[in-house]
Amino acid sequence: MDRDHSVALPEERTYRHHGAIPAYLKRHYWWAYVHPRAVQVFDRGWLINCILLGNYRRLVREALVEFDGPHFARILQIACVYGDLTPRIAQAAAEFMGSVDVVDVLAIQLRNLKWKLPARLPTKLMRMDSEALELAGEQYDSVLLFFLLHEQPEAVRQKTMKEALRVLKPGGKLIIVDYGKPYRWNPLRYLLAPFLALLEPFALSLMAEPLERRLPDGMAVTQHSYFGGLYQKVVARKPR
Repeated sequence: MDRDHSVALPEERTYRHHGAIPAYLKRHYWWAYVHPRAVQVFDRGWLINCILLGNYRRLVREALVEFDGPHFARILQIACVYGDLTPRIAQAAAEFMGSVDVVDVLAIQLRNLKWKLPARLPTKLMRMDSEALELAGEQYDSVLLFFLLHEQPEAVRQKTMKEALRVLKPGGKLIIVDYGKPYRWNPLRYLLAPFLALLEPFALSLMAEPLERRLPDGMAVTQHSYFGGLYQKVVARKPR
């Protein structure tokens, strides 16, 4: 069905310091996110579910369950996500009179997301780098990182998490869903390693150390594992 172009679309802003596309993104993920045809190829529900071995819908549900009433007030999602995660968050936030901001360094990803979002939802799209968010501190009730950290080199990963915590309000939730370290009995622990090393060159370093160890002391952290440990959800509450 064609989209009604007379309907208002979510606000999109470009910030002056968003910078060029990061070198690691152009080098390792040009085929998945940067190339003009990337969104046409990969933003398909069945394909995303296959890539995540049938777990995409489950992991989306596990992310959504963390947004209760107060944590729908103001949400930041760092990096666009293929599939229907963001439209579902935005629709739920609207029911609680909340809002969703989404940042991404790639204009093509923001444009793709813009056209997936139903009209007149409380959503703002902003182009900026996760390493240096041009956002005021302590303004969001929840910050979501959904399958972003495994795509970043360690130094970038650390800056992204630092920025996520900076813009999070005291008492707010940082929600991370990503790859985890498979249990010893899980055959995927060995079978997936060569493919991840080739296609996701930074994933193995993320999986090598528990995510909660990367968080500052004093945070209340809960961790959940799925699919034999291959995927994880970490929820950290910022001290008041």
